[in-house]
Amino acid sequence: MTILRLPPLPTIRDLVKLYRLQARKQLSQNFLMDERLTDKIIKTAGRIKDGHILEVGPGPGGLTRSIMRKYPQRLIVVEKDNRFLPTLQLLQETFQNVNGEMEIIIGDILNVNLNLFPECEKKSWEDIPPRIHLIGNLPFSVSTHLIIVWLKAISEKSGPWAMGRTKMTLTFQKEVAERLVSEAYARDRCRLSVMAQTWTKPHLKFVIPGKAFVPQPDVDVGVVTFTPLVQPGTNHEFDLFEKVTRHMFSFRQKYVIKCIETLFPTSCQKELGMMMAKLAEIDPTTRPFMLEVAEIDRLCTAYKYLCEKHPGIESYNYRASNKLLAYRYTSDVRVDKVSANSM
Repeated sequence: MTILRLPPLPTIRDLVKLYRLQARKQLSQNFLMDERLTDKIIKTAGRIKDGHILEVGPGPGGLTRSIMRKYPQRLIVVEKDNRFLPTLQLLQETFQNVNGEMEIIIGDILNVNLNLFPECEKKSWEDIPPRIHLIGNLPFSVSTHLIIVWLKAISEKSGPWAMGRTKMTLTFQKEVAERLVSEAYARDRCRLSVMAQTWTKPHLKFVIPGKAFVPQPDVDVGVVTFTPLVQPGTNHEFDLFEKVTRHMFSFRQKYVIKCIETLFPTSCQKELGMMMAKLAEIDPTTRPFMLEVAEIDRLCTAYKYLCEKHPGIESYNYRASNKLLAYRYTSDVRVDKVSANSM
């Protein structure tokens, strides 16, 4: 097998001097230059030899080099900052010299069409994951939003997930990484915990100290892997499930009934809130962090039922303008006339 010989990894001092590069605070850029750590991240991703890799935010290419050493069949990198194009082109040329295929896309990952993989790699959803991996040292400023976008794509089996249960290996601020894997009854469980665990199995693999990055951030970084579930924790549409989950964590320290009530106009929130809890078989005095995925799924079923029974409720937004808050609800609501069996 041909030995891949990469050029030496420049220090951040060399990068600034040779390419006039500096990490941009507004882009939340922090460079991981330690090859031992970049190699450890790629090892965590599993077997990527002969696979198809999409790397998000390669920057100067530290993580990219570790990916190349594993000989993927094809490597696609998406970088928003075109200042890194010279270093990435150097890696591209090196990889092509050993018959590797590397594509550089300069653009915002949120605007890039991710249908980038050959049909021959497609697997059925129930099969083992395809030889496709998403890997990225994500900027803190976009990581939470991006994972929600990708969880929705998983729920719709679109983009990379049209190819099957494509795995992800991503970095997050340590506190965010811990929330992603936080189980019910843990104090740091939140909306992100529930959303991630409804469609994937997230694992916090290890933590990288902040001092390993250049410039050094104020926090440590967690490396998290995601494997999409064969059977998700809900059959509801993503937007409905996300809406209910978001409301359930609107008041983390209060009883869940207070969170449920935020879904309904003030004129009927007490009645409909208690009705929704009853239909979902949820104790109103439960705290939000105690909720399991299955319990939130039942709350979604109850909420959907009430929206169908009382048209217009679904458009209510308790954070919206006074005009929307003036929504008038006139139906006669009687909890004792509704049972879970009627759903």
